[in-house]
Amino acid sequence: MDPDVDLHVPAQRTEPQGPVLAAIAVGGALGSSARYGLELLWPPGPAGFPWATFWTNSVGCLLIGVLMVLIGEGGRTSPHPLLRPFAGVGVLGGFTTFSTYAAGFARLLDGGEAELALAYAGLTVGAALGAVWAAAAVTRCAVRAAGRRARARARERMRRRAQERGRG
Repeated sequence: MDPDVDLHVPAQRTEPQGPVLAAIAVGGALGSSARYGLELLWPPGPAGFPWATFWTNSVGCLLIGVLMVLIGEGGRTSPHPLLRPFAGVGVLGGFTTFSTYAAGFARLLDGGEAELALAYAGLTVGAALGAVWAAAAVTRCAVRAAGRRARARARERMRRRAQERGRG
């Protein structure tokens, strides 16, 4: 279900969900294909740390932090209604994945690497949460700074126009 749909509003309850589901499916195919490609390029050894999944989930969470601030908090205009389902749920949801994370954890346990499995589990959660938090915080600061610069430029343009009118 789309979080932007308020089921208390009758018109939104009957909104067709086909385009949303299609956006999620296409985005999910792209994101999961990218993740799979990284796993092929950087496979873990039989009892090795699953670095590709660790970095995929960490980077994906970082991008989720940026995306959610830009489309939820910082945009000057309203984003396309399919942007969050496509990019957030689809692409980044397919790119970051709990199932591959859990499979890597199970593989380490099955290989007798309980300590490494626990380290992987803890580091992944910590890195993912830290990445989304840091990215959101930095993006918020960047959006605020960009807004201040835009307001300063607008004030400067207005000041110049006023000066030009005063001379004419």
